[in-house]
Amino acid sequence: MNVARDPAGLAAARRAAAVGTFDGVHRGHLRVIDAARRAGLRTSVVTFDPHPRAVLGTRVELLATLERRLELLSAAGVEDALVLPFDEALAALSAEEFAEQMLRAIGAETIAAGETFRFGRGREGDLDLLDRLGFDVRRVPLVEHISSSRVRELVHAGEIEAAATLLGRPPEVEGIVVRGDGRGRELGFPTANLDVPAGLLVPPDGVYAGWANDRRAAISIGTNPHFDGVERRVEAYLLDFDGDLYGDRLVVEIWASVREQRRFESLDELVAAIGDDVERTRSAARPG
Repeated sequence: MNVARDPAGLAAARRAAAVGTFDGVHRGHLRVIDAARRAGLRTSVVTFDPHPRAVLGTRVELLATLERRLELLSAAGVEDALVLPFDEALAALSAEEFAEQMLRAIGAETIAAGETFRFGRGREGDLDLLDRLGFDVRRVPLVEHISSSRVRELVHAGEIEAAATLLGRPPEVEGIVVRGDGRGRELGFPTANLDVPAGLLVPPDGVYAGWANDRRAAISIGTNPHFDGVERRVEAYLLDFDGDLYGDRLVVEIWASVREQRRFESLDELVAAIGDDVERTRSAARPG
């Protein structure tokens, strides 16, 4: 997939553009992309970074980094992506200016978006305006109960399976593997400690079954209360893995909750609990 940061960065082509933020690339987003694909032109996406609501003063915990969003869009069959830096200048464009400078300028003839999509200064533009401006507009009805906001609510509540149903795949967390305290290795369960990007949504504290680096993983999220930790961490023990992941980017799927974080009566009890976590991870089913 080709990625550009301004319209001039994309080669001339007749395009069908799906437009939106696409945080998490959930099942509703995939319907918008499918609507663009059915136009028979070059399937493209116009999206934004950072999240528009964050720039306009609302705190947003993202379901995916921009890098991951682009990977998911590529996997969905998108051929080109225009990532518009959302800043005050872009937010100040009138709806007509946005349509001409950002959509028409890349050769977009068909526009696909959710039926409530708004754009332009003060959110003044809508799909009716694009229709009047001569675009072939593909209105995609909202899928009931599916939205990035709803997925965030479910992940916050620890309802992993329900979130996966809306996403069409398990929720994820990612980061660069950094050095930790080394306690996991001392206990016989070496973990990959993730430096999670600021602003990325992380599920509630607990131990989870999941997947990372093409294998099952037991994932600990929290402050490690048995050792009086204070820093919230995401650590993944990759089953049947012996290697060095330091400095690597690791995308971790969260499949199911295994247990809560807690302090144990002894180190032996902790080790036994981790062993049980691993066995439950081996039998866990991937949701979504």
